Amino acid sequence: MVRSLFQSKMIMSDENQVINEDEINITTNEAEPVVTLEVVPSMDDFKDEIARSFKKIKEGDILTGTVIGISEAEVILDLRYYTEGIIKLEELSNDPSFSIKADVTLGEEISATVLREDDGQGHILLSRKRADDILAWEHLKEAMSSKKVVRVKIAQAVNAGVVTYLYGVRAFIPASQLSLTYVDNLDAWVGKEIDVIVITASQEDMKLVLSGKEVERDREKKDKTSKISRLQVGIVTTGTVDKIAPYGAFINIGEGLSGLLHISQICDRRIKSPSEVIKEGETVTVKILDIKEGKISLSMKAVEDKEDIIEDVETAPATYTTGEEATTGLAALLKNFKL
Repeated sequence: MVRSLFQSKMIMSDENQVINEDEINITTNEAEPVVTLEVVPSMDDFKDEIARSFKKIKEGDILTGTVIGISEAEVILDLRYYTEGIIKLEELSNDPSFSIKADVTLGEEISATVLREDDGQGHILLSRKRADDILAWEHLKEAMSSKKVVRVKIAQAVNAGVVTYLYGVRAFIPASQLSLTYVDNLDAWVGKEIDVIVITASQEDMKLVLSGKEVERDREKKDKTSKISRLQVGIVTTGTVDKIAPYGAFINIGEGLSGLLHISQICDRRIKSPSEVIKEGETVTVKILDIKEGKISLSMKAVEDKEDIIEDVETAPATYTTGEEATTGLAALLKNFKL
């Protein structure tokens, strides 16, 4: 076969003539050897690892490592250093309900503070509790600023509230901030998991206060907005008179929704007080006049004979009809009003 010889320099013939290496071709029947090139790593390829191995670690430093070992008494971290890090059980968490087997997993990253450069066996002794005390307040202040919703487990009931832990820091939830509903038995909340936001985070006072009530309130508000968005102007439904005021009455139309029945929309005649016609707790038939900025305006006198009554307002079709034509706006409802 034909084989080209490649050399790093020009070669000389017997006549001492210079011959270009590209012009040389030798025919041979020998099998062509297979040459395998081995790439030898350079020092640059290891500069980060080398730099880390020579970095001086001292007490108080916060290091981040990957969990490579878990036992009943300690956790082993790969610090990408010449030796491994050890976190003893008592230095893992401030949370009394913490379980080394349940709450630590292989492969997760943990930040911990250096307690000793050598634990006597060549390892670096670490404390996640100390690191949590330093880093947690940064996370807590950020969570408070962003109103981040986090899930916590109630650890114990105390006077006027309950105790839990967030980012390893002891937190207090006042009884008034546990739920939108009144909380009587605090012990019944122990062991429960609830969603909360941070409402106070003061590192100087070591004061961390959480609220589950605010999370519920926000969700209720969003749920109400969603329900209102599905209501249709012109729907006729029934509701219960919740409260009577001098200017009208508030009617509960179901699904946690309430609308205002203005005194001028109770009946055709002029009245001095809504109580002349309706009473609290009474069931009335009303029509939805308007929906604006989350407020529902209702009318009793706009209800016409033989109109379909929809008991569940959320099941009404997108375009509601009163029998003859679609009712989609306030003007259509008011055109036959007697003023």
